Amino acid sequence: MRTTTRSILALAVMGCALGIAETCGLVAQAGNRAEAAIASAAPDEQSESIRAVLATQQGAWNRGDIPAFLEGYWNSPELTFSGGDGIVRGYAGLLERYRKSYPDRAAMGELDFSGLEIRLLAPDAALVLGQWHLKRASGDAGGVFTLVFRRFPTGWRIIHDHTSAQKQTP
Repeated sequence: MRTTTRSILALAVMGCALGIAETCGLVAQAGNRAEAAIASAAPDEQSESIRAVLATQQGAWNRGDIPAFLEGYWNSPELTFSGGDGIVRGYAGLLERYRKSYPDRAAMGELDFSGLEIRLLAPDAALVLGQWHLKRASGDAGGVFTLVFRRFPTGWRIIHDHTSAQKQTP
């Protein structure tokens, strides 16, 4: 009887160990399936996610909220912005640039993005071309931009922005 009890206990312990191992494997498989689902998301779905970032930025700008506008950018010292004044590096540098260039709501005007072309380069990278326009009492401004987006666990973020101003015609 003692041998039978030990055998049953040994089998129970092995069963528990196998159950734990299987559960861990299922959790890992579920994580891998979630990653695969993100990676295989339809290009239209990924493009719409990027458009949503830009729409959120446009709304934040039009409320006069530069910090909320910058939430569409990668919050990293490796972020880069190229424009007429040269290259700005880092999130803090970009925040300073925007605050200096647009010190008040009147300078910010009303932002509109148009002509968006989104090209997925990889499951987690995209190139976006477009036009920007600011309607302001002091005179309109506008131009073109090229954005490099990268998808992070928190969503799509701009990791590089090259914005150029163009002469506006009335």
